[in-house]
Amino acid sequence: MENTFIESGRVSLPRPARSDKDAASRTRSVSRGIARTRNVVRDLVRRARRNCVRELYDWARCKRVTLPSVTQLNRLISALDFGDCEDNENESPIFLLSTGWRSGSTLLQRILVTDPSVLLWGEPLGEMALISEIATMLVSLPSWPGSEDFYAANNPVFSSLATSWIATLCPPGVDFRASLRALVTRWLAYPARQRGFHRWGFKEVRMGAAEATLLRWLYPRAKFVLLSRNPVDCYRSLANSGWHHLYYRRPDIRIDSAAGLARHWNRIALSWSELPSDFPAFRIKYEDLIGGGFDFRELESWLDVKLNEDIALQVIVGRTARRRRLSFCQRRIIFHEAAAGMHKMGYSKQE
Repeated sequence: MENTFIESGRVSLPRPARSDKDAASRTRSVSRGIARTRNVVRDLVRRARRNCVRELYDWARCKRVTLPSVTQLNRLISALDFGDCEDNENESPIFLLSTGWRSGSTLLQRILVTDPSVLLWGEPLGEMALISEIATMLVSLPSWPGSEDFYAANNPVFSSLATSWIATLCPPGVDFRASLRALVTRWLAYPARQRGFHRWGFKEVRMGAAEATLLRWLYPRAKFVLLSRNPVDCYRSLANSGWHHLYYRRPDIRIDSAAGLARHWNRIALSWSELPSDFPAFRIKYEDLIGGGFDFRELESWLDVKLNEDIALQVIVGRTARRRRLSFCQRRIIFHEAAAGMHKMGYSKQE
């Protein structure tokens, strides 16, 4: 048989020569593949440009939040002669505060409520920024010399009302403090007890040292858990979550851009450094919490609760499916706006 070759007992037939038609088809296929790759790259570049433009625009219009310092708040609180106030003095709520969204606060909240006697509300009416507004309001109280007389329980004017200057007469400061505490207690503590929870509190992603100082004034036996996470990882998680229109305070202060989150994170992180050394706070980094070596026994002993962290850790709740690397523009904005807080909290500018 022609063109048949026998080698080592095998019969091999020659392969048919490639036709010009097959070669042309392969060429077209390669060309289409190259075109598709170019389109994908072009689309990625377009998206990156649009993303950078949006981030820069949001950066330019991003509003700053300014809250009173711990020193300012303590000065004004000391002007209110609150004296002894026995109502609810034995309350020992737990306040879990984090450096903004996607810091792992919900995970830690779920771990803390594995104690069946504990209920932590989740950001109750958070977009009202109620506690923050009260802290700001306190600083606006009169602070000129002699203003303490307005809030003193033993103000002599009460014995001669008809012949005294009473145009600016105020109830004693002890009653002002009690009224604020009654608001929070009736709002958060009573509903928790009605549901069978002896210990109550809340987790928040908006509050810094000023709000913590105010809450401790209302509840001297309160315990605070302060949770932080690298802001780059926070924003990467937020960007992948699909959440939009997050607010520090609705409707005017949004936190859904690199600049918005970084400024918010930086404000909270820096404020925590103002807290005195004896402030009842347990500080945790999210990186340590999920690293496998965190001492939950120390935390439960400090809070006087009984935790079963395995129950919460074995269930994934609210996790995002993707973890895209942030763009150069996004990282630069975060590093610029959160540099001081990252330094204070011990985070480097490396992902």
